[in-house]
Amino acid sequence: MGHAGMAATVVRYLRSAGSPTSAATEPEPAPGRVDPTPRPALRAVGEDERAPVSPAQFRAVLGNFASGVTIITAPSGADDEGPAGFACQSFASLSLDPPLVTFMVARTSTTWPRIARAGVFCVNILGADQGPLCRAFAVSGADKFAGVAHTPAPATGSPQLDAVPAWIDCRIHAVHTGGDHLIVVGKVEAMGAAGEGDPLLFHKGRFGRFAD
Repeated sequence: MGHAGMAATVVRYLRSAGSPTSAATEPEPAPGRVDPTPRPALRAVGEDERAPVSPAQFRAVLGNFASGVTIITAPSGADDEGPAGFACQSFASLSLDPPLVTFMVARTSTTWPRIARAGVFCVNILGADQGPLCRAFAVSGADKFAGVAHTPAPATGSPQLDAVPAWIDCRIHAVHTGGDHLIVVGKVEAMGAAGEGDPLLFHKGRFGRFAD
């Protein structure tokens, strides 16, 4: 059997066994730095692991889950980069002791690498009347902070947006892979809340609020 035939046989075996087809050899990030795009170990996809639903059905069904809305921000970086930020629906608390929170970000995000380089971020939880602010941070390529008042968060200096009901100042604790997204875990360094007003909700592609 030639090399090509032998390789094909090995790949078929690995596919049937669901074993790794290669091993990652990327160097570890330097101490204190965050790998912005960690990659899962490569392996063959088994026939029983094919996607059972279409992306359209996935979005339609998951759209029934109402969530809050946040803006994740990070301070200015090197080379005269301004502050970074993006609108984020997939945010949640994770741990009470130690205090950890998490958010998910697409691997294709152009803002995430800047947040990763900063190593810190601030979660700005939006109120019911801040839909326009969310839309401003959901666009790509624009100056998202134009006309947006903010102050440095006390622990990390990340932009704490004015008039948000609550904010959570964090350092990046870990980054995990999650398919076409990354799961970012932050250790809470400081936080605060005004304790007033209703939250901004997102449901089936639309903003909403609590009804009296």
